[in-house]
Amino acid sequence: MPKASASNPNIHRRFHDVATYVSELGGPNGRVIEKVLIANNGVGAVKAIRSIRRWAYEVFGDERAISFVVMATPEDLKSNAEYIRMGDVIIDVPGGSNNHNYANVTLIVELARLHGVQAVWAGWGHASEKPALPNTLAMSDPPIQFIGPAGPPMYALGDKIGSTIIAQNAGVPCIAWNGSDVVAEYDRVTGTLPEEAFQKACVTSAIEASQAAASVGFPIMIKASEGGGGKGIRMVSNEEDVQNAYRQVCGEVPGSPIFIMKLSTNSRHLEVQLLADEYGNAIALNGRDCSVQRRHQKIIEEGPPVAARPEVWKKMEEAAVSLAKAVGYTNAGTVEYLYSEEEEKFYFLELNPRLQVEHPVTEMITRVNLPAAQLQVAMGIPLYHIPEIRELYGKNRFEASADIASGGSSIDFANTERVPAYGHCIAVRITAENAEAGFKPTSGGIQELNFRSTPNVWGYFSMDSSGSIHEFADSQFGHLFASGPNREQARRNMVLALKELSIRGDISTTVDYISKLIELDDFVENDIDTGWLDSIIKDGSLSMAPSSNTVKRGSGVMNSHTVAVIGATVVAFNQFTGHEKRFLELLERGQLPPLNLLKMVRDVELILDGIKYKLVCTRSGSSEFQIAVLGESSKFVTTTVRVLSDGGYLINIGGKSQVAYQTSHSDAASGMKLSIGGKTISFSPDYDPSSLRTDVAGKLVKKLVPNGALVKKGGAYAEIEVMKMFMPLKVEEAGVITWANNEGAALAAGDLLATLELENPENVSTTDIFEGDLNVEGWGSLEEFKSSGSGRPHITLRKAIDRLENGMSGFVLSSSAIESTMKNIADAVTDQSLAAYEIDEQLSVLNGRIDGALFDELSRITCDSKTSKFPADQFKRLIAQHMSNIKDEAERANFLALTTPLVSVADPYTKSLAESAPGAERVLSCFLSILREWVSVERWFCDGISYADAVENLRKANKSDNQSVLDICRSHALLKSTAVVVLKIIESIAEAGKTNVSLPGKMTSVVLGAEGLVGATPCLTDIAAMRGNDTYDALSQKCRSILIEESLPSIEDRKTKV
Repeated sequence: MPKASASNPNIHRRFHDVATYVSELGGPNGRVIEKVLIANNGVGAVKAIRSIRRWAYEVFGDERAISFVVMATPEDLKSNAEYIRMGDVIIDVPGGSNNHNYANVTLIVELARLHGVQAVWAGWGHASEKPALPNTLAMSDPPIQFIGPAGPPMYALGDKIGSTIIAQNAGVPCIAWNGSDVVAEYDRVTGTLPEEAFQKACVTSAIEASQAAASVGFPIMIKASEGGGGKGIRMVSNEEDVQNAYRQVCGEVPGSPIFIMKLSTNSRHLEVQLLADEYGNAIALNGRDCSVQRRHQKIIEEGPPVAARPEVWKKMEEAAVSLAKAVGYTNAGTVEYLYSEEEEKFYFLELNPRLQVEHPVTEMITRVNLPAAQLQVAMGIPLYHIPEIRELYGKNRFEASADIASGGSSIDFANTERVPAYGHCIAVRITAENAEAGFKPTSGGIQELNFRSTPNVWGYFSMDSSGSIHEFADSQFGHLFASGPNREQARRNMVLALKELSIRGDISTTVDYISKLIELDDFVENDIDTGWLDSIIKDGSLSMAPSSNTVKRGSGVMNSHTVAVIGATVVAFNQFTGHEKRFLELLERGQLPPLNLLKMVRDVELILDGIKYKLVCTRSGSSEFQIAVLGESSKFVTTTVRVLSDGGYLINIGGKSQVAYQTSHSDAASGMKLSIGGKTISFSPDYDPSSLRTDVAGKLVKKLVPNGALVKKGGAYAEIEVMKMFMPLKVEEAGVITWANNEGAALAAGDLLATLELENPENVSTTDIFEGDLNVEGWGSLEEFKSSGSGRPHITLRKAIDRLENGMSGFVLSSSAIESTMKNIADAVTDQSLAAYEIDEQLSVLNGRIDGALFDELSRITCDSKTSKFPADQFKRLIAQHMSNIKDEAERANFLALTTPLVSVADPYTKSLAESAPGAERVLSCFLSILREWVSVERWFCDGISYADAVENLRKANKSDNQSVLDICRSHALLKSTAVVVLKIIESIAEAGKTNVSLPGKMTSVVLGAEGLVGATPCLTDIAAMRGNDTYDALSQKCRSILIEESLPSIEDRKTKV
């Protein structure tokens, strides 16, 4: 038994199961439905399952009280579609276009029987408007309920021609069309119109289309009676385009009857949401304004409609309800009108015998769960017993059983006012379309889909961050809904939601475009009509191209130069790492990788805002690049890039960081796309009008011109089918066409359809090539290599050594950069505060971890020595004395472990004998490490060993470590550059070895007075033994000269000199 309160029946009630619910609230035709087949996919399936599960939990305390059987094509499984994870039973169905699966009535009915469902929900699209589906389900044994209208009224009203005939004969105002003079009576028993009357209203040939268009008067709409969702509809403004448009409509909805109607300009698209039960009750659940359309495809929906005055809107609702009752309509449906604000007149457009994708707008302003209401109507429950409908009409959610039995719970809907709408709601469709390319559909994977619902904004999507949109899917994969107490607040909430929505992947979306669209004055002031968006697109008044100051970064902006540098960094990084990956793959296969795969300088060309940036990208570190303008290498900007765990690129330019995501790679048909700061940046491909390509996946449906034909500029040459829509392709220049593909061919993005021999190639415009300095942070000359450590010698030294080590690892270090780096080292080595700063940095990590008094004393010594020679021996002695006083062995071992790094840092400063070079020993240890590493690399290639033999030897010596082979080969690839560094180091060692450290005067070497100079002898000996080419020979000769002629003094000799 349901739990309730005897004193207040208008409270939340829980029922034990579906049977109990139907038993108490159902009418004479009550039926239990506990298992439903979802004959849909994408956002439709997701919305239905979520809505009904929410209702089931509220009513039964069990969201699984209704189980769902879902259909899954291979494409939807591969795309990781959200609805598949939500289903209780998943059925594999054939892939391909929807006539093989979701629109295949025979398959749907057979699956419904096989899996024992009690009802089928088809939602919108696919088979939702095929009368054969409810008819066939009704004839099943046992009958299976269709959650929607019965077959006869669906056939009569779902057909745009039939519904218009019925509407005009029922007295509903209709706009001029080719069947305006048709008079007929609808047969409610058979659900049909006289065949003769129906055929009279159809246009059956292109010639008839021309005649009907002339009679109706331009502009006109050519429409497929069974079309919808932007398919099977064309606007034509002149006689020349009628026949071609007619053929396109026929192709998009094969077999559908066609009709022609007058295009009502400057009109709004308003629609009434209907809900009717099988007992003759029908109501209007307010309505929606869907005037923002592109090519008659709804983009933005909102409700309640505020364009029509309340008394006019009431007449529109009453006309819609009367029409539904006249044909015995059942379940949810929508009557669409064209409304002229100026004349305050409305004209019947069509009745959609199904739930529409924008129905959540109605849900938010009425608080009626429409999929759940559909299910309850299908269970045979009267409208006046559905709790949310009762609330909408100001009644208790539930009445006492006695009142239900006596009929006291019924509602006179015609004479009972609804409660006012709950605020305002604006909906935006999220589609995989490219707004910059005429809203062409796109397909591909999604790497990130980040949306956060708020109390004022919610949404749903057909997949998550691991999903994809395949070529057979509908382009809409999400829907956002923003509410507010009024239209303006709802609009503002939507703007914020769109700005925070993050979608990255191979697809393009309309998010950025719509975000700008709803901030236009016309939309803010609600001064729009059905042609408003198309006129904006035609005029190009809402540009998505990033101008010099449109990409926001925090509180500032990034100019186009900075965007170009970011783009070049991403391209260069991907090229370098991609070639390294290829190098490793070839090693893995036992093949010889070409050394040019490890080339460290690459040219990158990017087109942004109509400007071509020809840039040179030099890899100066594993993640560091120098970006220069081609031909102007004296100036550059240094960038660093790190790959984030989510695939993003953390790029630093001139000390400022930015995260970029590559959402689309460049190909022959489209340029690279980046997402920077939540904004999509599109780089253009090279303009080549002689190559006719498609930038979307689809099918070549028809060649509009024969091979060898001259096509005029802007002329259509082909039609392709993309996501169930036909799209014309046009040439951008005049020329003679040569076909490279055949009709029916499956096309991938970038595929070549044909070539064009240009009629006037000299007239083809080219992009302007950028010249001069880039306006980016950090742009400048090689002075960039000077110390940037804010005067801190330890930072200067560290960066300089890092730069040398990068160069020795095979990254580019020019001769000028080497000179600058060696000078930085010399500046740091001679700085008396070097030791104090290095030791202070290491000491800071011991604060609170060693004895406080010792720490304070060490800190005092370090601080006092930043302007004088550092007493390294005293520093080490204090640490040793403290350790000797520690009695506990474990405590002493811990102290030793903590202070060993500190002592290691201080130790070199006890071994630098020259007053002028206190950091000599510190630098010498780095130099010797560089020499040893260089020798370990070049010993594989010297003495005449070929590259192929060297790689083979390396592969054998590093059987499970191909990365080490790559690192060695990369270092060797820049032998001429690394040899310059080696020579500089050798000369420093040689000069230090023959200079008396006790003599005053200018410092002659950065390692002057280093106690460890004798340790250089093994390295010099190894290099002296190298042969094989001019580079090795020159270094060998230099080392032999030092060892034989100059010789390095011993420790004793040097002490004697002192």
